Amino acid sequence: MAYQRVKQPKLSDVIMQQMEAMILEGTLKPGQKLPPERELAKEFEVSRPSLREAVQKLAAKGLLVSRQGGGTYVSEDLGGSFSDPLLELFKTHPEAQYDLLEFRHALEGVSAYYAALRSTTADKEAIRKCYQTLEGFHATKEFDKEVVADVDFHLSIAAATHNMVLLHMMRALFSLLRQHIWDNLHNIYPKADYRQKIHEQHKLLMDAILDGDPERARHAAHTHLAYVEDALLEQGRENSRVERALRRAEITSG
Repeated sequence: MAYQRVKQPKLSDVIMQQMEAMILEGTLKPGQKLPPERELAKEFEVSRPSLREAVQKLAAKGLLVSRQGGGTYVSEDLGGSFSDPLLELFKTHPEAQYDLLEFRHALEGVSAYYAALRSTTADKEAIRKCYQTLEGFHATKEFDKEVVADVDFHLSIAAATHNMVLLHMMRALFSLLRQHIWDNLHNIYPKADYRQKIHEQHKLLMDAILDGDPERARHAAHTHLAYVEDALLEQGRENSRVERALRRAEITSG
C-alpha cells in the first residue's frame, strides 16, 4: 500500500492563517496599524522573512494594506458592503430609518443576548470602557463625539458575542449605523428628557451584560430601540404640528 508523504505546512502560510483568524475574531480591526515587523516577528516567534511573506500574501488577498513609509494596516474596506449611493438612498427615504430600526431590533437583541452569555472579563472591561467614554461625552454634550462613542459601545457588545459573522455584519454596518444614530439623536436630543432616558437605557443594557443575564440584556436592547422609535415618531408628529401652525399663520397674515 502506497502512502502519500505528509507535507509540512509552509511557515508563512501558518502565520497567514493565524492572522486571518485574528481578523475574523476581531482581534485585528479594520484600519488598525500592525506592530513593526521586528516586533510582530518576535510575537509570532518566527523569522522576519517568513513574516514578511505572510504579510505579502495577506496584502494580495486585500486583507492588509502597506503604505509607503507608513507601515502596514488592516484594510478599512473589510465588510464594506454598503456603498455611498446606498447610504444616500437611506438618507433620502424617511421610511428607511424605521426599517433600519427594525433590523437593529433583530441584530442587537441577539448581540446583547450572546454578549451576556459569552463575554469574558476582558470583553466586559471593553464594554465598560466604551460606556464610560460615552458617559463623558454625554456629560459634556459633545454631540458628534457622543455619536461615535454610541456606535463604539454597540460594537463592543457585538465583539463580546464571539460570533464572527455577527461582529462583521455590525462592522459592515458601521458607517450606516453612525449616520443613522446621528440622525436619530439629532432629531430627538433637543428634548433633554429623551437624551437622559436613552443614556439610562445604555446603562441598563450594559449592566445586564455585565451581570451575565442574557434575557434581561435582550429585553434591554429591545426596550432601548423601541423607545428610540417612539421618540422619533413623536418628534415627527411634533414637527408636523409646527409646520401646520406655520402654514395657518401665513394664511392668516396673508
